[in-house]
Amino acid sequence: EVQLVESGGGLVQPGGSLRLSCAASGFAFRIYTMSWYRQPPGKERELVARITSDGGSTDYADSVKGRFTISRDNAKNTLYLQMNSLEVQDTAVYSCNARRAGWVTYDYWGQGTQVTVFS
Repeated sequence: EVQLVESGGGLVQPGGSLRLSCAASGFAFRIYTMSWYRQPPGKERELVARITSDGGSTDYADSVKGRFTISRDNAKNTLYLQMNSLEVQDTAVYSCNARRAGWVTYDYWGQGTQVTVFS
């Protein structure tokens, strides 16, 4: 059974930090591109950051560049998102995604973890 389980969300004040984790199981984590998405209240889901299967390349939304860092540990089947200098606008449900495109595209999602930045 494929599972993506996020953890690390919570309440934090502006300027604070959180580290999200996404534990993967049931599929070959090391060959999947992994991403973090977020959905703020009343808004559409948006891509936050993406990392290639070997961790060699990353991409970030402009709104989080310089503040968030995506990383992965393929030996532990775990994806991370280090979030620093958090802002009220970062409040959202954060979900991890695993994707492998090819003749057949595989696309898996976690259930999400709530991050609330309050002043």
